[in-house]
Amino acid sequence: MNPQNKTKKEIVKMLLKNKSLDNEDENDLMEILFNEPIAIDVDKQAEENETWKDKLADAVTEKCGSWGFIITFVIILILWMVINIVIAELYNGNTFDPYPFILLNLVLSCIAAIQAPIIMMSQNRAAKKDSLRGKNDYKTDLKSELILEELHDQMTKIQSNQYKIIRLLNKEDEEK
Repeated sequence: MNPQNKTKKEIVKMLLKNKSLDNEDENDLMEILFNEPIAIDVDKQAEENETWKDKLADAVTEKCGSWGFIITFVIILILWMVINIVIAELYNGNTFDPYPFILLNLVLSCIAAIQAPIIMMSQNRAAKKDSLRGKNDYKTDLKSELILEELHDQMTKIQSNQYKIIRLLNKEDEEK
């Protein structure tokens, strides 16, 4: 079988499904792995597949998960409450959102209802990237392991040949 007959993908699938490879397939796999890069840039691949919605979700998650957002949001909440309390005292309770700030609670609930799924979408995408990284690491580790096994076998052959050469040289020395 020629290594080009089975693609790298097919052989890796065989390995992932724990199918045993015969010697010919194993040699083909070695040739493919030695001659071709197997690692991919997960971040670059994910970037290429991102839609504008993905980018928007990531931007919202980045902004809403920052200290700047939290501090600004706390300041806005405090201002909302202070303004409503001050207006209530100055105008005998006629404010746009009197205590217990029902409108503020509604706004906060709406923000949370919208923000949570957006953050979860971003986290799901991050989890997919992590999964791709894990698979990529597995393939890279597999290649390294196979290369090390091949190098070990070659070193064993070299060592065996050296012992044979030494024995032949010693035999020649004894004959002289």
